Amino acid sequence: MSDTAPPHAYIHLTAGGVSVVLDLTGGRLPAIVHWGAALGDLHLADVEALAQANIEPPAGNVVDLPVRLSILPEHHTGWVGKPGIVGHRDGTDWSPLFTTTTLTVDGADHRSGLVAVGAGEVRVAAHDPVADLGLVLDIELLPSGLLRARAEVTNAGDSFYVLDDLQLAFPVPPQAREILDFAGRWGKERTPQRSELTVGIHEREGRKGRTGPDAATVLSVGVPGFGFGRGEVWGAHVAFSGNHRHYAERLFTGFQVIGGGELLLPGEIRLSDGESYETPWIYGAYGDGLDAQAHRFHDYLRSRPTHPRRARPVTINVWEAVYFDHDLARLKDLADRAAKLGVERYVLDDGWFRYRRNDLAGLGDWHVDETVWPDGLHPIIDHVRSLGMEFGLWFEPEMINLDSDLAREHPEWIMATGGRTPVPSRNQQVLNLGIPEAYDHILERMSAILGEYDIAYIKWDHNRDLIDAGTAPHGRAGVHDQTLATYRLMDELKRRFPGLEIESCSSGGARVDLGILERTDRVWVSDCIDPLERQQMNRWTMQLLPPELLGSHIASGISHTTGRYHRLSFRAGTALYGHLGIEWDLATATDNENAQLAVWIDLYKRQRELLHTGTMVRADEIDPTLLVYGAVADDRAEALFFLAYVGRSDVSPRGRFTLPGLDPDRRYRVRPVFAGEPDEGLKPPAWFNVPPKHQPTVTTPPGGGRADGLSAGSEVPGVSMTGRALAVVGLQTPASFPDDVVVLSVTAEA
Repeated sequence: MSDTAPPHAYIHLTAGGVSVVLDLTGGRLPAIVHWGAALGDLHLADVEALAQANIEPPAGNVVDLPVRLSILPEHHTGWVGKPGIVGHRDGTDWSPLFTTTTLTVDGADHRSGLVAVGAGEVRVAAHDPVADLGLVLDIELLPSGLLRARAEVTNAGDSFYVLDDLQLAFPVPPQAREILDFAGRWGKERTPQRSELTVGIHEREGRKGRTGPDAATVLSVGVPGFGFGRGEVWGAHVAFSGNHRHYAERLFTGFQVIGGGELLLPGEIRLSDGESYETPWIYGAYGDGLDAQAHRFHDYLRSRPTHPRRARPVTINVWEAVYFDHDLARLKDLADRAAKLGVERYVLDDGWFRYRRNDLAGLGDWHVDETVWPDGLHPIIDHVRSLGMEFGLWFEPEMINLDSDLAREHPEWIMATGGRTPVPSRNQQVLNLGIPEAYDHILERMSAILGEYDIAYIKWDHNRDLIDAGTAPHGRAGVHDQTLATYRLMDELKRRFPGLEIESCSSGGARVDLGILERTDRVWVSDCIDPLERQQMNRWTMQLLPPELLGSHIASGISHTTGRYHRLSFRAGTALYGHLGIEWDLATATDNENAQLAVWIDLYKRQRELLHTGTMVRADEIDPTLLVYGAVADDRAEALFFLAYVGRSDVSPRGRFTLPGLDPDRRYRVRPVFAGEPDEGLKPPAWFNVPPKHQPTVTTPPGGGRADGLSAGSEVPGVSMTGRALAVVGLQTPASFPDDVVVLSVTAEA
């Protein structure tokens, strides 16, 4: 084949138990022949046979040639589903026909034949000389088996090219007919919902200017009835924090795809000669069961050089303790109490800057309020640091109050369109970081604060949707520019202040995506810390993120968002599997509660390496009122499991539960772990092997204690079984009142 001829090749990528076979024959854009379970070694003849077997037979009243679905679906092939590119040049050039010009795999050029690699990077360049458009497609299979792709389109013509959409799609096989994605609202993020994939489009659009509490997060399509442990499932995630789209589509021809991309507002992308637009990464996660799918995301995130490596510090955030009432003596007292419990990071939340005595004023004026802090933040920071804790501070850099010096000085920096001020939300508006001067101002103010004070951590909030998000004076849509400017701001602050950690908070969990996770170190799952709600929200947020990235706090006895009361054992047991923290006015805690808190914190510190590096396991539900989940060490020598009682069952006792994920051929000892005062309603099953004279009591002997058993000095033998028996047969479930957690230690025996 001459060097001027278009590539005519096949690519086989395989890693992490996944194979992706790409067809780039005839100079056409890459089409996925297979994406799913690993196929083993393939020869050219094998791949050619796969490609031939993928060609559908003629059907009535469709185009005469077989429809070819590329990663960027093309209208000219006869594809009548959602097209990959939507745009035009004054009404023309709206259906491009791209021909590939170059193909590289891991940086090496290829023209023909079969290229077989493990994890690898494929780059395809293509051109349409009629529409004067260039295209670059990047396709990667990561070592975890996670697939991702992105596209870049370039205008090579003399006139503007208006780009309305650039979406990528991955094919899924016909047996995948059930959809799982997420809904939600403030205080109840990532609520799972299932539906049948029927002919048409299941489309989830995010038009909030942020990811949203109701974002699809991972839109999956699988064999009907798929669960955590079994059932093939294919999922897509758009790694972008602004407007976005996920979709699943089934055509009348039987073609099925999942995909998505950034959702562009009218006129946001107008490309002049030589200008380009690049999509965010679109991730594809295949697995036999939802846990296998989630593990691909977790393994990838943990492999990043930027992933937090040091032990996740126990954190206290003082928001629910003091709200806007910043009193130095009270805040120092909270620090003293936290340090005695073993807390390692102290975060001062909203209310420290000028005019911020409530949520009506001050956003944008990032100066320490001299009326509250006459000596600046030094007194509280010095005190916190003297206790051996890190100090963190709250910011909301993308927002502004109309009642602020900044809004009065620069009203043109407020995002708006149509010559009107957008409807208020949370008494605030959006500061347009797409305006260079506004960006520079916020960067300077934040840098000044971070430069003056010893601040290790930022809680970065974002408390409203973007409505009428335009740029003055013309009012053109600006969500795309705003999102990229936020990314640049975070990146630049991390460059200027090495070691700085950032938490993504957005009215709780409304900005949880892999775009924001490229530059942040954890997310705030929800403003609701009610443990009953958090059981579900933590559970499903882990479909995308590993537990060490989930802010998971122990709240006060009565939840500030639901009004429910829960025992400390349920609040702490729920928070344990995540990045543990406290959000509670410790001055109101009793001596007994403080003693229990200290034991829970001790348990977290001793188990956080296992919890934050182990493999997440979620047992499929046999009773909706009982959740079984945990972390299994990579070598499967130990595990920590949780039994969460989230309701009253229709039967009592519940019967057996199983512990999946262990080595089937090793023997394990399973013991209960009580960190604090056990539930009065707990009825131990026979396999606990509780000595008759020992009853559940708080595990805090004089001088401190460890969370090892039922009472000080006692040892609960538990039961010894093989991993296979634990996964297949299981154990009788302890009886318990609802709203509680039983922790189980699982250790391999010699």
